[in-house]
Amino acid sequence: MIRQHLRERGIVAVIPEPSDQIGHRKRRGSRGGRPPEFDALDYRGRNVVERGFCDVKQWRGLATRYDKLATTYCGDAVLRAITIWLKALGDTP
Repeated sequence: MIRQHLRERGIVAVIPEPSDQIGHRKRRGSRGGRPPEFDALDYRGRNVVERGFCDVKQWRGLATRYDKLATTYCGDAVLRAITIWLKALGDTP
């Protein structure tokens, strides 16, 4: 259902097919359809983005959205981005 929605919008799925679904598809034979395309290079890029979000979510306020005002939440997100950036710059000579 999700893959079908992505295809209708012209978006290539980057998530690999789960191993249990591979078995189900093969068991159905020709009615199981073709396996979805999988681009390993794009999947690696997706992993980098997910790890970036995990870094941002280390702040509890951002992860749970405690702030009521959008401007306060946006300010927290910018402040977290600055602290991550400064930590990365600290490693350079």
